[in-house]
Amino acid sequence: MPARQTSKPPARRQTAAARPYHHGDLRRVLIDAALQLAAEGAEVSVREAARRAAVSPGAPFRHFPNRDALMAAVAEEAQRRFRVVIEAVLAEAPPADPLARFRAFGLAYLRWAMRNPAHFEIISTGRYFVHGSSAELTRDNAELVALTERMLADAAEQGLLRSTDLKRILIAGRALIYGFARMNLDGHFPRWGVREGEIEWMAEGVIDLFIAGISKR
Repeated sequence: MPARQTSKPPARRQTAAARPYHHGDLRRVLIDAALQLAAEGAEVSVREAARRAAVSPGAPFRHFPNRDALMAAVAEEAQRRFRVVIEAVLAEAPPADPLARFRAFGLAYLRWAMRNPAHFEIISTGRYFVHGSSAELTRDNAELVALTERMLADAAEQGLLRSTDLKRILIAGRALIYGFARMNLDGHFPRWGVREGEIEWMAEGVIDLFIAGISKR
């Protein structure tokens, strides 16, 4: 009598939950996850970004060997977003009026910093990584400084400035913008009697006061 054949049980179909999830662009997803963690004030690490991105803990290390590498990429992304805002604002500013462009740059910087505090913190402080480790960020910062230098040089050439010490004006402007953004990030304005809804209005007034101080107009 022939042996009875037994049919193999059908292989269980792998459920969506059991299948590993593959991102089309894991590097981008990890950067976005780290940005979100920073925005929430959470501790940022490669493993935590992996958990947030729903990938295995070891997967991100092909792209980012350590936290510094991840945060450098995050800072570069934040800086790119900042540049998009600056370029859009300057495209609308009058090309023949360097002080108007200088004002537009400063106000755009402040508004961006106030609306994106985590991004501002990442690109402006050494809390997350060593800034000099990113050649792209270093180059981009140099380009932005050169841009503001050209604006002031054009203003001086047109006889619009009270002082010819452009370096001093540039540093004073930087201190003003950075200091205002930092005050906002650290929550100082309520103690100065500036309510939440008045901060951007105050930023505009402070910049106008600075422009009036350096201008012959």
